[in-house]
Amino acid sequence: MSKKRRRYTHEFKAEAVRLVTEEGYTVAEAARSLGIHANLLTNWKQKRDADAEAASNGSLNGEEKEELRRLRAENKRLRMERDILKKATAYFAKESQ
Repeated sequence: MSKKRRRYTHEFKAEAVRLVTEEGYTVAEAARSLGIHANLLTNWKQKRDADAEAASNGSLNGEEKEELRRLRAENKRLRMERDILKKATAYFAKESQ
């Protein structure tokens, strides 16, 4: 039988990492009390540390990169629409004269 993967909210992950970083629990203690594997909590902590380091260096985290990609695609689409409307306006202005 295959197990279904459990999904954890960002709040849960942040609180779990906070137990280790601010409350002084060891990774094993925090993981055991939350009912998760210690390696999972270690991965979350490493990701948070990497994101914090990247933020201090001025680079983007995963969510910011995704938003930037989405905004660039939207910008490209809007520019194409604008160019089409400019051409249509010029065409119809020429036709009406």
